[in-house]
Amino acid sequence: MSGMTGQRADTTQARDAVDTTDAVRVVEADRQPCWRGRDIAFVAVETEDAELLQEWRCDPATAHVMGVWPRSLASLREQIERDQEDQDRDDFLIVLADGTPVGHAALTDQNYADGTADVELLLSPRHRGRGYGTRVLDALTDLAFGELPLYRLRAVTHADNAAALAVLDGSGFTREGVSRSACLHRGRRYDVAVFSLLRPEWEGQPRPRSWDL
Repeated sequence: MSGMTGQRADTTQARDAVDTTDAVRVVEADRQPCWRGRDIAFVAVETEDAELLQEWRCDPATAHVMGVWPRSLASLREQIERDQEDQDRDDFLIVLADGTPVGHAALTDQNYADGTADVELLLSPRHRGRGYGTRVLDALTDLAFGELPLYRLRAVTHADNAAALAVLDGSGFTREGVSRSACLHRGRRYDVAVFSLLRPEWEGQPRPRSWDL
């Protein structure tokens, strides 16, 4: 299931615990960006990023809104290696100009015949609430529609994740409906909101494209 954390952070203690390590990380300068957005850049995810992604996925708020159960570091490395061989997905680490990583974004389940794909977005706990969600999503949709032969993008998130809902709405996604009780977490079932963005809707957005920045 594709997912969005948006900019929500629910647990101060967990957020502070991640901040300590996350704050000192930078991406090596020799990793060239493959795409850019407003004040952000995309670099391809490498196996060496597994430890960082593991820290983000272990955040309680992330586990809740993404519906993921953190795996071992070894299994996450193996997953990254499998994903690198998957021709139907592209995974990116989101970095600032100084190399600070702020999140992970992906285009998954790409089907060029139908022109469809799912979008995923995970922000570092310490970088939520700063507007990066919208910047990343805008850049990701520019990539999907400006460089790839896609026509429809889909995103899902917990129906009560107000921050992610706002990010999707701000990037022009339309709420199509709700998958009832589609996610289980901590003994409770949660509804999942389903969003989509079509190429003509993206074309009508009055904002600079990533290649114009």
